[in-house]
Amino acid sequence: MWEILTAKWLWIIIISCILILVGPLLIVWVIVQLPYPFNVIATICLIGGYGVVAGYKDWILSKAKERRK
Repeated sequence: MWEILTAKWLWIIIISCILILVGPLLIVWVIVQLPYPFNVIATICLIGGYGVVAGYKDWILSKAKERRK
């Protein structure tokens, strides 16, 4: 049992899971705590950035699909 608890991969997985759960909550909390004009700007930038990243991902996948043909 001690070998499992001291394994590096276990703690990497545990910390990664915690960050995946806590990270978005911290981002939302920071946006909510910003004063009025800045929280709207941060929300718009977050939504716009998400759209850019999603479009880039689709573009990369379509280029990979073209290369396979």
